[in-house]
Amino acid sequence: MPETAELLRLDRAHVWHPYGPMPGRAEPLVVASASGVRLGLAEPAHGHDELIDGMASWWSAIHGYNHPVLNEAAREQLGRMSHVMFGGLTHEPAVRLAQRLVEITPEPLRHVFLADSGSVSVEVALKMCLQYWRSLGRPAKRKLLTWRGGYHGDTWHPMSVCDPEGGMHELWSGALPRQVFADVPPADFDETYADALRALVARHAHEAAAVIVEPVVQGAGGMRFHSPAYLRVLREACDENDVLLVFDEIATGFGRTGTLFAAEQASVAPDVMCVGKALTGGYVTMAATLCTERVADGISRGEVPVLAHGPTFMANPLASAIACASLDVLLGQDWAREVRRIESGLRGGLAEAAALPGVREVRVLGAIGVVQLDHEVDMAAATDAAVREGVWLRPFRDLVYTMPPYVTGDDDVAAICRAVTAAAKKG
Repeated sequence: MPETAELLRLDRAHVWHPYGPMPGRAEPLVVASASGVRLGLAEPAHGHDELIDGMASWWSAIHGYNHPVLNEAAREQLGRMSHVMFGGLTHEPAVRLAQRLVEITPEPLRHVFLADSGSVSVEVALKMCLQYWRSLGRPAKRKLLTWRGGYHGDTWHPMSVCDPEGGMHELWSGALPRQVFADVPPADFDETYADALRALVARHAHEAAAVIVEPVVQGAGGMRFHSPAYLRVLREACDENDVLLVFDEIATGFGRTGTLFAAEQASVAPDVMCVGKALTGGYVTMAATLCTERVADGISRGEVPVLAHGPTFMANPLASAIACASLDVLLGQDWAREVRRIESGLRGGLAEAAALPGVREVRVLGAIGVVQLDHEVDMAAATDAAVREGVWLRPFRDLVYTMPPYVTGDDDVAAICRAVTAAAKKG
């Protein structure tokens, strides 16, 4: 269609897409609408007017698209106010959201800082930890510990705790703050590795402000899974050595791994937790950083007794109202059963991919399915193969994976599995 061609021309001329060059080398598909788990295309692709979304829009649209409850929450809040500054003011949607988050996250997380995005929530979390120790008169505790294979966002300090080698932020290795890294956590519990974690925390306790990890699932750093027992090791090591513990649950929160938060699988709680992505059901950008009374009180006793951070759109009423509605939808159903159903479908549907040439491993956890190749994926060929199957996927590095909305039906899960397999063959 002429309109679509002109849109693509303008897109190529002016729009810089994520993780891509300018101008782009690959022509994107134009999405005209979205409903349920389907993306409506402006023009057919390989005979498909719509595609099943196997990505939940980068893991955020857990209820699918155009959801009536979330739509109504947005309409109702728009009729009141779409935004108001949060400095010196407050409003019901933000207060209700903070209350809900405190109720559903692990004890003793009690205080909520509402941020713009996941990466910003990690910035806030790290700033909390650094300021906590400065406020207690221990400014030398400013190093951060983590393990390799992690990903925490694309802003400056979060990049410093992403994998420094082979990750997407390797370019900045000479400029970023130098942090302390353990090896990638093994999938199964290994006492030798656990001892190495304990020793690393103890060795750097004099300079370490916090340990930050993604619990159970490492997301964009490689889609790896690890034993929850390592979280208990970290909690004990941090307690013994007076180091704060931060869990980045931006990707894992709100049910994706089979528990509401991945930390629950280890029965431990962090001092600081980040959530985002699915918080608003994929409608509006929003994230949150939660902390304990210990952290908040420590900051408040310092020479500068405030957390010096305040995004313009912090606690945006529209996003807050939609987030409250999204939590109502999630917790008002047997979401765990739906995640288990999807997990079962992914296990069965991806099993044959393990025997494909070039496939290193197939792994499934909750509503996450991963096919890891033994080579860099040909993104264009793999994406095209998935689209031919009527499915939207976004492979990266050596991975073809899916994290579909929880409302994805069994037939659509099967179609996603066929698409992942086809993409792995072509990629």
